[in-house]
Order: sequence, then C-alpha cells, then structure tokens
Amino acid sequence: MLPKKNPDVEIGRNSGLYFAIGLNIMLFLSWQALEYKTFETEDVDIGYVNMQAQTEEEIPIVQYTQTLPPPPPPPAIVTESVEIVEDEEIIEETIFESTEVTQTDAIVEYGDTDLGVSDVQVAEVAEDVEVPFSVIENVPVFPGCEGKSKAATVKCFNDKMLEHVKNNFHYPEAALDLAIGGRVTVVFIIDQKGYITGIRSRGPDKILEKEAERIVSLLPKMKPGTQRGRPVKVNYAVPIVFKYSATQ
Repeated sequence: MLPKKNPDVEIGRNSGLYFAIGLNIMLFLSWQALEYKTFETEDVDIGYVNMQAQTEEEIPIVQYTQTLPPPPPPPAIVTESVEIVEDEEIIEETIFESTEVTQTDAIVEYGDTDLGVSDVQVAEVAEDVEVPFSVIENVPVFPGCEGKSKAATVKCFNDKMLEHVKNNFHYPEAALDLAIGGRVTVVFIIDQKGYITGIRSRGPDKILEKEAERIVSLLPKMKPGTQRGRPVKVNYAVPIVFKYSATQ
C-alpha cells in the first residue's frame, strides 16, 4: 500500500530548526536596539575668556617727607696727664708676709714644750664585735656547764641545747592539719650580757619558723663568751627538724 503523502514535500519536517534560527535573529536585533546610542546635536555655549582686554591701573606717586635726626655729637677727647717722677725719689715697697705655717715653724714654736706619753689620753672605743661560736676563744657557758675545759664546755653546751629543744618542742596543730614538715634552721646571738637576741629562722613554712623561734626564745641567760678577755656577741645556729607522720 503506497503512502498518501510525499515525505519530501512535508512542511513540518524542519520547523524546529527554523524556529531556532528565527529566535536567534530576534535576540540579535533586540540586543542591537538596546545598545544603540544617540547624542544631542544642539550647540552648547561653554563660554570663553577674553584675554585681549587688559586694564591698566595708574599708581599714584606719593612723596614722603622724612625728618632726619640730628647727627650725634663727636666723641669726647680724653687727655692723659703724665706725671714725671724723678729718679732720685725712693719708693717704699710693701712686703706681704706669708701666713702659712710650715713644719719648721711648728717645731720652733713648740720646741720648748716637753710632752710625755702619759700626757696623751687614749679613749678606748668599745667595738661591737660578733664572733661565730666555732672560732671564739671562750664559748658562752650554758647554765650547768661551769668549771669545765673548753672542749667539755662546748660539748656540754650542745647537749644542753639539744635537751632544751626536746623539752620545749611542740608540733603546731596548724602544721599537722596541713601536713607540713621539714627542717628549720634558727640563728640567734648571745650578747655581751648573756641574753638571747637577734633570733631569725629559715624553713619550709612560716608556721614551723614561728614555733622554732619560740623554742629558742625560751633559752636561759648564759655566761657570755669572751674574745681576748672581753665579752663579745656570739652567734649560734641550731637546726630543728619537724617530722610529720600520719600517726601523730
């Protein structure tokens, strides 16, 4: 059976292509219409400056009358009067004597005075000497250590000091609550009268330092140490160990 229409003469076969071509042409024409620019052709008066016209201004001439001051008077002429002195006139010169005193003048002036050694008074100056305990000639004597040799007095002093610390030792409650312990070194001075002064300490905590200073402050009065036969200040250091344990 033969088809009724010829496919070569069909109208709607390329309609899509034709539509796309036409759409592109319309878009191009619309773009050209939007981009088209026009300008005004009317003449505009922008003005100009005339440089030919020049105005000349006449400046009047004014004459000033100036009165000059009178000239200064001429300088005065000073006339020097020269007095001629005869050669035979004797002019007395004034002699100025020196007021400085030399070693020779002092010897001549006080040469007749006999000064003996007994006439010179020497004031004895009390020296505030502080001697360490380890090098002093005669160590301080702790009460109960009298009448011993130097070595025995030193040993007795250390034993008495250890006994004093044990008898007055008290662990601070605040240090126990905070579990604070350690070694505190207390340094103090035994003055010329045997009293304990200048107590200072160094340790891991202020609570322990305060307790160590309290123990040392309870030391009794001692016989002062002597150096060259004179009582002097003696410094001494004692370590106090605060050992904390859970059973306390």
